[in-house]
Amino acid sequence: MKLIKLDAIDSTNEFLKGLSNKQELENFTVVTAENQTKGKGQMGAVWASETSKNLIMSILVKDFLEDICQIFNLNIVVSLAVIEVLESFKIPNLSIKWPNDIMSYNKKIGGILIENSIKSDGTIISVVGLGLNVNQTNFENLPKASSLTVICNAKFDKDELLFSICDAIEKNVKLCKHNAAVLWSAYSDKLYKKGLPMPFSNQMKQNFMGIIQGVSSVGKLQVLLEDDSIAEFDIKEIQMLY
Repeated sequence: MKLIKLDAIDSTNEFLKGLSNKQELENFTVVTAENQTKGKGQMGAVWASETSKNLIMSILVKDFLEDICQIFNLNIVVSLAVIEVLESFKIPNLSIKWPNDIMSYNKKIGGILIENSIKSDGTIISVVGLGLNVNQTNFENLPKASSLTVICNAKFDKDELLFSICDAIEKNVKLCKHNAAVLWSAYSDKLYKKGLPMPFSNQMKQNFMGIIQGVSSVGKLQVLLEDDSIAEFDIKEIQMLY
């Protein structure tokens, strides 16, 4: 695994994408930064982080996705890798808020942003960004966020987390190629608030009740509605009110 450590960068995802466009990088090349000035979340949301307190990383994944329809496999591979590592560090009550926010209890402790590019020969190259709140303690104006240190009242070694997560991603990539169903099942089991009646809001800001059932083969959230029908929603088409 090639590791590139930066002090400050606008975005580790943008840096790694730019580097991979200029030169051939080995699979699972990783970029980390102590400070990220323009961190991104899903659909253009901003990811803010205190300098040197958190794990900010991007990892290159290639020779994995063979078809655009398989893209959600990578969400599953990465989010489960993070959960697996955090469980080994005894972080309690972990779940995945669809599609790939990492939760402990009802607090968001991490977010994943996957950006895919299709080359002229049809191959898919993916850059996976992870922001994990590790030793940050100040979450003013972020009532739904927390960190490992706040939840466990202990400090954590970011490098140890980094190497463990990279190993877990690489292991899950290999596993997914041979037995994706096992990972899909594990992901479904880890879904935040699965099986519980929850309030949601749609794009028209209309509120409704629903029960998360799982995720479709292309990664849409499946929700049981009050009329006993199951609706499927894409990212940003639905928001859980919690």
